[in-house]
Amino acid sequence: MLVILSGVAGAGKDTIIKELTKRDTSISTVPAYTTRAPRADDIPGVSYNFVSKEEFLQLIENGDIYEYDIHHNHYYGTSKKLINEKARDGIVIKDIDVNGTEKLKGLLKDMGIKVVTIFLRVPKEELQRRLENRIDQLSHEEITLRLNRFDYEESKMSIYDYVMKNDDLEKALDIIQTIIKQEHREEIEEKNK
Repeated sequence: MLVILSGVAGAGKDTIIKELTKRDTSISTVPAYTTRAPRADDIPGVSYNFVSKEEFLQLIENGDIYEYDIHHNHYYGTSKKLINEKARDGIVIKDIDVNGTEKLKGLLKDMGIKVVTIFLRVPKEELQRRLENRIDQLSHEEITLRLNRFDYEESKMSIYDYVMKNDDLEKALDIIQTIIKQEHREEIEEKNK
């Protein structure tokens, strides 16, 4: 089962994924490929698979990427091999943008992999505050880029199975854990029919 977590940059996706995988060892994650430079707290091969733009374009050409998009002038994409290996027999949680979510839902359903989608909402004012106070200190240009994408991402909420506010980390974690357990239980019941 693949659990897709989406929301605007700064909605708390990475924090939630880190906490969920710490709390529940049956949930794993799959790092995306990206052309952005590693941040101080990134672990190559865990946070992301960091590659050059040329290497990323080669992955696309080779058909090794399910979906990709360009965000804030960097490529991000989902590995076919890693998703296929982990999502068939386990629970994988992944941060994927709204465009990639639309594409993956159709592709993986056709392959017999259950996909559960969750969109995290954050008020625009709160998002701006979070972006301005990030540890990795985004530039004014980066903050503006991310805020400009807010309305577009919010316009895609109807494609998600679940939409929830992320204004309280513990509450959000509890809700998402409950969703994952219920959806996984339903997946097992469906397979046993």
